[in-house]
Amino acid sequence: MRALVSVCGAATLMIAAPASSQADSSAAAQPAAGEAVNPEAAAALKRMSDFLSTFKTFELTSNATRDIISADGQRVQIGAVVKYKVARPGIWIDFVSDVRNRQYFYDGKTFTIYAPTLNFYASAPAPATNREFLKSIYDRFGISLPLEDLFRWNDGDKSDLEALTSGFSLGTANIDGVATDHWAFRQGDFDWEVWIEQGNRPLPRKLVIVDRTDPALPAYSARLNWTLDPPLAAKDFTFVPGKNVLRIPLANLTEAVK
Repeated sequence: MRALVSVCGAATLMIAAPASSQADSSAAAQPAAGEAVNPEAAAALKRMSDFLSTFKTFELTSNATRDIISADGQRVQIGAVVKYKVARPGIWIDFVSDVRNRQYFYDGKTFTIYAPTLNFYASAPAPATNREFLKSIYDRFGISLPLEDLFRWNDGDKSDLEALTSGFSLGTANIDGVATDHWAFRQGDFDWEVWIEQGNRPLPRKLVIVDRTDPALPAYSARLNWTLDPPLAAKDFTFVPGKNVLRIPLANLTEAVK
């Protein structure tokens, strides 16, 4: 499964604000004996995805950091800001990073990647729905859009939940003035945490992923800010190339912007 792993792989394009949450460890709920994943933890993921799937439109800004290991073994951070506009259908993503920039456009018919600093773009036909589109570009081109996995826990495919080897509560925390429930999971070679807003708006407010395949345990952290049901138009998802922008095959651009 690519859930969360794809988010970590795209984290070079994000930047995070300083952490300010304080978990209430006294309220933490560990799985019961013989139970790897607390049912409440799994239910929290599904409820989050169910809620996100109710909106016809939303905008999202993710401020994140990712640790990388330098040639001499020092752990350093790189970051950026990623902005989303999402409709049904329609996805627009804008990355401004420390090391590279790119934009994604999906208008319900066509998928386009644009690399502003390289002045290249590439397009391909795409399915008619967001969910089909996300699956298609992964299957055809190996492209996973960052944060897409936040929406996958209610899609009827139980393989993601079955891949979790641990899941439990770490109590509550305040993220940017918002009361949240703090959940921790282990999945394959990754440990990850998500902070979900309490009450009737179970929005993910923070995400942390740790890569256990590296002895340095590099981490990715993102804070998420949401605008729900904003007015969006078809032009928000349509790519219009500039005068000197060069079109190239999608496979070539995919390699160029990695």
